[in-house]
Amino acid sequence: MQTFEQVKNFLSTELFTLFDITFTTGGLIAVPLLYIVGIWVIRKLAHLATYRLRSSGASPDTIHLFKRIFYILAMAILVVTSLDMMNVPLTAFAFLSGAVAIGVGFGAQNIINNFISGWILMWERPIRIGDVLEVDGARGVVEAINTRSTRIRRVDGVHMLIPNSKLLENTVINWTLIDLLTRTTVKVGVAYGSDCKLVASLIEQAVLEQTEILPEPKPIVIFDDFGDNALIFEVYFWINATAERDLRKIRSDIRFTIDGLFNQHNIVIAYPQRDVHLDGTLQLVQSPKENA
Repeated sequence: MQTFEQVKNFLSTELFTLFDITFTTGGLIAVPLLYIVGIWVIRKLAHLATYRLRSSGASPDTIHLFKRIFYILAMAILVVTSLDMMNVPLTAFAFLSGAVAIGVGFGAQNIINNFISGWILMWERPIRIGDVLEVDGARGVVEAINTRSTRIRRVDGVHMLIPNSKLLENTVINWTLIDLLTRTTVKVGVAYGSDCKLVASLIEQAVLEQTEILPEPKPIVIFDDFGDNALIFEVYFWINATAERDLRKIRSDIRFTIDGLFNQHNIVIAYPQRDVHLDGTLQLVQSPKENA
């Protein structure tokens, strides 16, 4: 009993007073313990909730938004609880928070803009984790939407950090906003005199042989133009593509198949040619050899 009283007296010992608030030994010991235990519990709960959401089939961006909101609310509750344990009223921070707000408003406008833009991106979801974006001519997959910036992995493996405000203020192409459907084309020129009906049939056959090509909408072969050196054909088709490398590979496979079919049917893929016409008489003169 005497030991308990000693511990109680020790924890109740007043160390110092600041702004009419008395700080005790017990309060200074309890607050760090509260933060350690509280952060551990918050992480465990966030991990458990994330596991449940993934098991239910929730999208990655929904899970990301939930974790962000959960952490902010949980940390706010933890801070308020710790202040209450130390008998510190929230009004004590009114002046300090006002001064900080003014300083942040003048000195960190860009940071605040990107912060708010990040929340808009996560809430309205015009861009989601896993989407294929094209920004300033660079295409890549969204890996994370953070507080200040969005991380995109380009098709060549390089990571890009794009400020969130840029994604809202500028034109961004989202190839997978609604679905993964993408239309692309392959163009080929054949020599004049080729059987155009046969050429169109072979091009369509080459496209339909690719398993990645969607049967609906049906591929369309267009006799595009009478070129300077070739008859130009272009085929339009739809695929489910997730990155530029998929489009390039499929177009490459189609060109290989077209080349093979054209060789079987003696269709010549045209190349630039020039006919030179000379007016007048052309005389070839052989220069005499120099004396040795």
